[in-house]
Amino acid sequence: MSQYRANLKWKNQGSDFNYDTFDRTHHISFPGGIELKATSAPEYLGKKEFANPEEMLAATLASCHMLTFLAVCAKSRLHVESYEDAPVATLDKNADGKLAVTHIGLHPKAVFKGEPPTPERLQELHAKAHRNCFIANSLACKMAIEPRS
Repeated sequence: MSQYRANLKWKNQGSDFNYDTFDRTHHISFPGGIELKATSAPEYLGKKEFANPEEMLAATLASCHMLTFLAVCAKSRLHVESYEDAPVATLDKNADGKLAVTHIGLHPKAVFKGEPPTPERLQELHAKAHRNCFIANSLACKMAIEPRS
């Protein structure tokens, strides 16, 4: 078993604590020294210039999928030169009528050295990465992997 930690801090900077006006900006730090400012999504009174949980969830899935895909390709002796993605998380009501991230779409684009795999083989590689992605195995929402060429 492994454990991974982060620290989150928020402090009320106002004189009141009103839903419509309190600042949702908080700080997240990681043991390696990375720190970021986060907030709620703008639709929920957050600041658009900071990351929000929905964006971070999409990025987390995309990062895990990429790392797993790279491992799958390396073990398959396929040389990946570059990789990019543009993940999209959709916030909607779930079956219980509660707001939830109900879908995350990944749109990975991998560039290979030499002959690239066929579209069918590429789909197989992404499917294997998805099956073995720690974060994908932890989420309940629908997820779609749609490779781009």
